[in-house]
Amino acid sequence: MTFLKIALASAALILIFVTLRSAVRNFVLPRGVQDTISSTTFLVLRWVIDLLRSTTKDEAKREQWLAFYAPIGLLTLLIVWLSLIFVAFMTLFWATGIGEIYSAFVLSGSSLLTLGFLSDNTFLHMTMSFVEAAIGLILVALLIAYLPTIYSAFSIREAAVTLLDVRAGTPPSVVDMLIRMHRIGRMSELRTLWRDWEILFCQMTESHLSLPAVIYFRSPNPAHHWLTASGTVMDAAAFVRSTLDIPPDPQADLCIRAGYLLLRRIGIFLGIDLHPNPHFPSTEISITRAEFDDAYAQLQAAGVPLKADREEAWLSFAGWRVNYDQALISLCSLLTTPVAPWTSDRAPIQRLKMGGPAGGKRRK
Repeated sequence: MTFLKIALASAALILIFVTLRSAVRNFVLPRGVQDTISSTTFLVLRWVIDLLRSTTKDEAKREQWLAFYAPIGLLTLLIVWLSLIFVAFMTLFWATGIGEIYSAFVLSGSSLLTLGFLSDNTFLHMTMSFVEAAIGLILVALLIAYLPTIYSAFSIREAAVTLLDVRAGTPPSVVDMLIRMHRIGRMSELRTLWRDWEILFCQMTESHLSLPAVIYFRSPNPAHHWLTASGTVMDAAAFVRSTLDIPPDPQADLCIRAGYLLLRRIGIFLGIDLHPNPHFPSTEISITRAEFDDAYAQLQAAGVPLKADREEAWLSFAGWRVNYDQALISLCSLLTTPVAPWTSDRAPIQRLKMGGPAGGKRRK
């Protein structure tokens, strides 16, 4: 072998290793790990999606393009993996004695796709063909095997989001939720809601970091989104703990903390710079005092029991909100979520560094 063929063969072996490592990181390793191949694939695809969205002002069509993003991304990632394996083995075949590039091209494709219409009877090339065929089958099997897991995580999340619609409306509103629960005399049942969402947040921390593609799957209802729903639940818990004149419930604290940890870990995984230890008022929040006062007035008019000291209530609410405010708003921008009060309605443009797509423009 010439020096050129040795160098190409070495590069091909490295490419095979990197591709298999990417597949393991995305579908086997039970933790969120950055991967260059998947990151680049999703970034390029998001650029294409944003380009297509820019061709229309119809919000329904723009949302539809985003709905296709994650499913197409998974299929594209499989195609990228197979293409890289194909190129790597084509290079190996040529470097180890297959006479022409075209012959190496056909043999690699025949082996990878298990077509079997071309083979080479040498021991080395037959072994390489078997290995390439096995790798191709494994990559396809990995995606197929993990689709039910992805759907299961998606289904559990979306069931909770749909249930929240009954309490908080569409788009979800903290004020509407608390007024509705007060009117039907179910304020005591909020403890169950905090418990259910604490469990959901913990489940999502595991599933959405192990299978990051789930982060980008949109809800069946275009007006719903897991992120705006999460923000509404945490804001409601913060409002109950800071402003409502009812017995304190530590379960609300746990719910807020579980949600904060989820958003922070996803944000860090996606490359968002987050304040390591935010505190109010040294760290500002995106909710203004005027917005808080307006919500207070609406709850007061509806007869919801409120604490008399509005200033203390505001400081307490801001102290809760500051824990998750930056992560929530940044992720709303990054994922281009539907407009909802106190979440995506104030999200600026955010660009992704690694781990997925670039952020899009906010809706007006």
